[in-house]
Amino acid sequence: MKFKYIFFFLGSLLFYGCTNSFNEPEFIKKATGRYLYNSDEVIHIYFEGSEMYIAWRGAKKIKPLKVDDSTFFVKEMNEKIQFLTNPKNRKQYIVLVPKEENNAIVYNFIKLKEDEKVPSEYLTNNEFDKALEGYLAIKEKDSLDSSINENYLNSLGYKELRDKNFETAKAIFKINVALYPNSSNVYDSLGEAYMKSGDTVQAIENYKMSLTFDSGNSRAKRQLRKLEKKE
Repeated sequence: MKFKYIFFFLGSLLFYGCTNSFNEPEFIKKATGRYLYNSDEVIHIYFEGSEMYIAWRGAKKIKPLKVDDSTFFVKEMNEKIQFLTNPKNRKQYIVLVPKEENNAIVYNFIKLKEDEKVPSEYLTNNEFDKALEGYLAIKEKDSLDSSINENYLNSLGYKELRDKNFETAKAIFKINVALYPNSSNVYDSLGEAYMKSGDTVQAIENYKMSLTFDSGNSRAKRQLRKLEKKE
């Protein structure tokens, strides 16, 4: 008899494990899509069969734990999430389940339309003009937004430059120039990108611009001397 109950218990666990990740077709249709996590980052919700997966921050296949029909625990976020419609605008959101019962629901992450993209996605698609428009719009809305931080964009540009993706690197540095037109450093970086891509004329022009905002930029002076000797 003891073994009978053990097998029953194990069978129940197996059944629960198999059915707990099942999601109804209506919910799948409602939840599938891309949600705005912040001004330049998305959470992508997708399904394989009836099982939910999340692509977020470089991880392409995060599997959340289904708590109930509307609640999921995402270990990578250390949060429980739900998919709700905001009654004020009737739009779909991912919301974080409040830690305390009496806390109000905050409609955190809005579902994007199919053709909506964040600036970094435009960059990835080499749609540089649209990326620039997007970053300028972010600055207009919030000039302190971390996604348009000068140092962050500069490091992003140098990553592309190290990988010899010259056009993408130049595009990122040009965005930085547009966002911070009075910064010596952004012109210095753009000058380096032009230099490494073989455009001496534009490299010289940008190093000179860098010096107009910081006449003590010894690196820009050194590169200018080298470049002007080549002409």
